[in-house]
Amino acid sequence: YVCAVPNFSYSLMDYFLKYFMFLCNLLFTVLGLIVLTLGVWGLNTKESFAQENIGTIGTDPMLILFSLGFLLTLLCLTGCVGALREYCCLLKVFSATVLVLITAQVLLAIVVYSVRDQIAGYLRSGMLAAMANYQDDPDVRFITDEIQFSLQCCGADNYRDWGVNIYYNCSAPGVLACGVPATCCINPLENGTVWNSQCGVGAQLLDEFTAQSVIFLGGCLGGITHWINQHEGLIGTVGTIVVGVEILAVFITTRLLESIHWHKTHQLHRVINTAV
Repeated sequence: YVCAVPNFSYSLMDYFLKYFMFLCNLLFTVLGLIVLTLGVWGLNTKESFAQENIGTIGTDPMLILFSLGFLLTLLCLTGCVGALREYCCLLKVFSATVLVLITAQVLLAIVVYSVRDQIAGYLRSGMLAAMANYQDDPDVRFITDEIQFSLQCCGADNYRDWGVNIYYNCSAPGVLACGVPATCCINPLENGTVWNSQCGVGAQLLDEFTAQSVIFLGGCLGGITHWINQHEGLIGTVGTIVVGVEILAVFITTRLLESIHWHKTHQLHRVINTAV
């Protein structure tokens, strides 16, 4: 039994589905390669493969980019080659993998919905953990800074949450003691052009009335919750589109497999009739 079959005379719909699937998978293969390249670049820049850092590579956020890029590239390349060359083995692998992804996404949505009341607690724990490691992990620092700067917030619940960080804790010996990161500041730019990294020094010692003119008082949990509530329709739409595209991919793959099987069977009957 050979999974690859030669090209036969297909209908226009079969040709359309074949090349539509090929082009879509080619596009996502390129996207996967870009994500994979970013992951490799990030790991290499941070020297995550160095002997002294190899022990912590499992928790490196760049490893997520690398893994997602690799899996996306492999999956879409499988669908791309399978559709173009009409390899039914690759098409079956592609279809089965996409079905597994659909199942996983549906289960994840069910789990998220079932624990929706506990999500705020998980977010708080995650953000406090990120704040505790703020100075030690450049990826965590970048993500935390982006959240605070974009949502104009400071800390998890309020600016005094930065006491969980050993450098910003008021008992710390350094200049950062009792301070907050510059991304908490209302105006972190000195003279409108130069980034003032010391603008949040001593902010935890200020009362709220005084602090409100220097830093953002509100915590980021409220901002994140508000953003999710404000964009839940968009999030739901994007999720539905993603699952819909995956279901369409399975449908097209199934149609191609049926066409390949039908033409293979038809050719076999024609050979037998000719021989007889």
